[in-house]
Amino acid sequence: MRTRRTVVARRAAGHADWLARAVSEQPSPVDPDSGSRRPSLPVRVKGASGVSRRQLLGTAGATGMLLGGAAGVAGHAAAAPGNVTPLTALGSDRSPFHGTYQSGITSELQSRGHLLSFDLTAGAGRREAAALMRRWSATAARLMAGGPAGDGNTDVARDAGPSSLTVTFGFGHSFFDRTGLQHRRPRALDPLPDFSSDRLDKARSNGDLWVQIGANDALVAFNAMRVIQRNAGSAARVRWQMSGFNRSPGATARPMTARNLMGQIDGTRNPRPGDDSFGRSVFVPADGEPDWMANGSYVVVRRIRMLLDDWEKLSRGDQEKVIGRRKSDGAPLTGGTETTAMELEKTDADGNLVVPINAHARVSRPDYNQGATMVRRMFSYHDGHDEDGTPDAGMLFLCWQADPLRGFVPVQRHLDRGDALSQYIRHEASGLYAVPGGAADGEYVGQRLLEA
Repeated sequence: MRTRRTVVARRAAGHADWLARAVSEQPSPVDPDSGSRRPSLPVRVKGASGVSRRQLLGTAGATGMLLGGAAGVAGHAAAAPGNVTPLTALGSDRSPFHGTYQSGITSELQSRGHLLSFDLTAGAGRREAAALMRRWSATAARLMAGGPAGDGNTDVARDAGPSSLTVTFGFGHSFFDRTGLQHRRPRALDPLPDFSSDRLDKARSNGDLWVQIGANDALVAFNAMRVIQRNAGSAARVRWQMSGFNRSPGATARPMTARNLMGQIDGTRNPRPGDDSFGRSVFVPADGEPDWMANGSYVVVRRIRMLLDDWEKLSRGDQEKVIGRRKSDGAPLTGGTETTAMELEKTDADGNLVVPINAHARVSRPDYNQGATMVRRMFSYHDGHDEDGTPDAGMLFLCWQADPLRGFVPVQRHLDRGDALSQYIRHEASGLYAVPGGAADGEYVGQRLLEA
């Protein structure tokens, strides 16, 4: 009858044979200079010229130790130059930095995002702002192309590709006072009016400079945020920062419009680049005013808290009446699919409107708001809980338009007066920023403003 020691020894011997075969069958690593394969190296132990089967057993001493050694060899083989797995499409996707428009405006929603506002420091003016925008633009161009972050970086994103990274820059109302450029401040950048649903935290609103960072990898997005913050140097300091997320690409069986934290499909009626009015609704014309904003856009940023505890007390039917669309697929309550036109006058058997008069989807329609059109982008956020357990969660809402006085302002005024959704949300932070057009090769964002 075999003793336990005999069984262990035989198992260990079997693993030793497997390990020897695994080492001998490893492909030779590729010589990076010649492209040819170098001879495989034998396994070495410090102080010995080689390892015999008996020595390996003696060194390991137990099956568990031997398995650990085998795993180490396998791990090394997976990382060897000849066995590198290429980046997936997700990691290798790139967004252009240089071009007519800045990236991050009409780009597909990314799975991770950071919004930051900076104030110029005391004594920093136009010259310092120009140097900062030059640094930031060079850094953004390098990172968006998948290049290195530069000296002093922690290399947190070293193993990843650009992952659809976008970095977008804008200027707030106060930026023009700080740089002595009041005479070049656009009329469209006038402060937004007050709305009755606002509960704004001034410390998390506005700011001289604004940066939007998005990527389909959390580490890539964080790395870009950290590098941009570090590049600010002594010229600017962070005023506020907010982070958000979306569903990851490929998480659904087919491409779908995003859902917000209320579970509703959000963004169905967004204008598309192919629409006739898209360009003039979203971007300042090439011959528009002021000239430095040609091909730029204006973004309204709102941190909108969702009162989820109250919302989740509603039945699905009541939630759908508040929105005016089915929760399952985003189709209007009058029937069809997500993109079917809403039948605004359709009534039920009792003569009531199928889509209530104060439903969010009805009240926010362009034809109910003097034709106001915006591109809405979003990131959901969750920043923990209040002391009573209420979730601090909601949406980082961004809307892009050629003129916020004709885009966001009339729509929000209408929503403020009669939107059924208003009692389930609260606007807690706000900002409006002028986002210049894209930079040509050799230029930086905002150069036409700062060096005119």
